[in-house]
Formats: sequence, structure tokens, C-alpha cells
Amino acid sequence: MLSVTRVGLRQIQPSSFARAGLFARSLTTIPQPPGGVTGNVNEAYVPPKPLKSHGSFHWTSERIVAVGLLPLVGSSFAGTSSTIIDTTLAAFMLYHVHSGFQSCIIDYIPLRVYGSFHKICMYLLTFGTGVAGYGVYEIEQKEEGGLAGVVSRIFKA
Repeated sequence: MLSVTRVGLRQIQPSSFARAGLFARSLTTIPQPPGGVTGNVNEAYVPPKPLKSHGSFHWTSERIVAVGLLPLVGSSFAGTSSTIIDTTLAAFMLYHVHSGFQSCIIDYIPLRVYGSFHKICMYLLTFGTGVAGYGVYEIEQKEEGGLAGVVSRIFKA
């Protein structure tokens, strides 16, 4: 519970940092074994079957999109407007933001510690990406010059 203390005639509200700290302490986590090790030394370890493309596909696609954004954003600064360039810019930006937030969730809200809270965050990210995709579609349809036109107007203002 948040409490309000009275000092003279003025009330002091807890700061947003204090409220965030209360929220963080209220989250229940899955208990972890000491040292993060499960089992004992006598159990045989069966490693998973190695796959060459397991983690490299995500990393490669994120790098391709990040490098591909450079000329697309540069063309919007130059004022070059094309439907194909604009649609590619919108798709690349949406994927870039989604994969960045997904990486943050995976790193800072791990499934093995937070369980269902991790899944809720991933569902919210997917829902937010869908809403953002619809918003980008509306910008593409209704704004003059599409997304590139909006970006160029923002930086010329």
C-alpha cells in the first residue's frame, strides 16, 4: 500500500521510482536452485542436438534489417518518395523495433525466472506490434508521401 504523509499543510506523494520499486518487489519469481544448477554430479548430461542455424538466423536477419534501414532512412531525408521504398522502410522499422523489444524482454524478463509474466510480456509485444502495424498502414494510406513523407517533415520542422 502506498502511504501519504502529512507535512504541515502539504501532502507528499511517493515518487514514481518508489511505486516502481513496490511493483518490482510484489512480483513473485520462480525459486531458483542454489548456484543455478539443477540435478547433481551423478546425473548424465544429454546435450541438445546442435543446429547450425539455431541462433544465427535471428542475428543475421537483425543485422540485415539494421544495415538496410540506413539507405531507406537516407532516401526519406533526401525527399525521394516511392511506394516500394516507403513500404520497405515501414516494414523494416516495424521489424527492427519488434526484435529490439523482444531481445530486451528475453534478456531482462527470462522465462525461467518470471514464468507467466514473461509470456504476458511477449503477448503484449505481439499485440503492440500488430497495433503499430495497423497505424503504419493508416499512415501509408492517408498521409501525403507515406511514412517517408512524415519522417522528412519531422526533420525539416
